[in-house]
Amino acid sequence: MTKPRIAIVPGDPSGIGPELIAKLLNQEGVQEAADIVLVGDRHLWQRGAEQAELDVPLNTVAEVADQPGLTHLELDTIAPEDVQIAEVTVEGGTTSLRCLDKAMDLAMAGQVDGILFGPFNKAAMTAAGLNAEDEHRYMARYMGHTGYHSELNVLDELMTTRVTSHIGLKDVAANITEEGILKAVNLANDTLRKAGKARPNIAVAALNPHAGDNGKFGREEIDILQPAVRKVQQKQMNVTGPWPSDTVFLKAQRGEVDAVVTMYHDQGQIAIKLMGFERGVTVAGGLPIPVATPAHGTAFDIAGQNKANPGATRQAFDLLVRMAKTHRAERGAD
Repeated sequence: MTKPRIAIVPGDPSGIGPELIAKLLNQEGVQEAADIVLVGDRHLWQRGAEQAELDVPLNTVAEVADQPGLTHLELDTIAPEDVQIAEVTVEGGTTSLRCLDKAMDLAMAGQVDGILFGPFNKAAMTAAGLNAEDEHRYMARYMGHTGYHSELNVLDELMTTRVTSHIGLKDVAANITEEGILKAVNLANDTLRKAGKARPNIAVAALNPHAGDNGKFGREEIDILQPAVRKVQQKQMNVTGPWPSDTVFLKAQRGEVDAVVTMYHDQGQIAIKLMGFERGVTVAGGLPIPVATPAHGTAFDIAGQNKANPGATRQAFDLLVRMAKTHRAERGAD
């Protein structure tokens, strides 16, 4: 199989994204794993290399074709003097969106097989016209994707997704539905299969303490979660639960499951970040193209100081390469 081609976007130029990408490109095996297109202003990539005190050769091309190796697609989205390290700026949000837009254009045209982006700053992107809850919904809208999609979080070989996400805790129970559980389970299963897991083992977390204790602490497990689990089991999917949420991640930590479907945001996020914050990856699950990014933020407190840890960025790259190979094969690019 031909190597996948990955578009890499620097993220917010005020943060650690350009530094992280420079460090990634200098790690063993990265440039051998994929053909890489750096999308963005030349001075942003040069600044990242300077911050990391590393060399990033920029082979600038006018358009993306079948060039092997590492290439750079030049854009003109921000003046060098407008890059303000460790500050939220409209200019930083604008270049984030424009570079991401170009990467999506390349992917939709079949010129790249996946997108990796450095950390974005949502406040900057919102000021620049994001007009969406987050970058995942922005990407879906830009690509005209109306199907189910959701953020997935990955730590090493463990993936988590959730039935509800950015809503108040008081509203969670009312938004737990059988349909929502089925969508979350199917998304985890499909994404893991694209990442190379032939038959993923998925655990569904309960909503209530002790999985409801036979209805003593709530009937969601009896009325909603158990029927949903039985329904996907009837489709021969390897799904179990609902498991008490205070023990299901012990199973995950022991490697007994490939994914945990949680009921709300912090139920999974707290656990997975405690297990390995500097290795966490976010996947934009359900989109027409593979997209991944390190799960941490722009880290303004250490921006420009050559202190950024590229561990999560490497994890995101490695996962994206696996998914991009599957995507490339599915669309018959080889």
